[in-house]
Amino acid sequence: MTTIIHSERLDLVPLTPAFLRAMLEHDPATAGAILQVSLPDGLLDSTDVIAWWLKLLEADPAYQPWSARAMVLRERRAMIGHIGFHTAPDAECLRPYAPGGVEFGFTVYPPFLRQGYAREASMALMHWAHQVHDVTRFVLSIRPDNIASQTLAAGLGFVRIGSHIDDVDGLEDILVHNFHNDNVS
Repeated sequence: MTTIIHSERLDLVPLTPAFLRAMLEHDPATAGAILQVSLPDGLLDSTDVIAWWLKLLEADPAYQPWSARAMVLRERRAMIGHIGFHTAPDAECLRPYAPGGVEFGFTVYPPFLRQGYAREASMALMHWAHQVHDVTRFVLSIRPDNIASQTLAAGLGFVRIGSHIDDVDGLEDILVHNFHNDNVS
């Protein structure tokens, strides 16, 4: 099994193919048992994303350490969101502006917003990628009107380098961060 990443309050637990299949089969009880967490209401509303994660893992099982992870609030054993990399490091699409880098994204579920969980999970994920895999460049794509995520990215040291049109989300800013252990806190 892939390593669980720990932060002060969170465990970032890999979403395995077994978990994803249980979710696609509309069996949240089994899915929760696989991760040993309580799942939020409405998680099944994202079956397109769940199917996409499963497709990536079935195509390349070595992608698992980089794939989606549940943000688990340790004290409650509750899934409060998810975070993960879109690819393994050095994807061809990132080379023009972040060679050797990796893009990630996150979602925190509404009852848990504005409590620092996205920041904590992002920092833990970047530290893991840097310490274990020597990744030094990170990318976020965020809609310009997503003020909370834009503010978080700026606070973590991300800098806007351009924009693109995402097929799902529309216009997004592309933000890059050159990671050093001493410049993310």
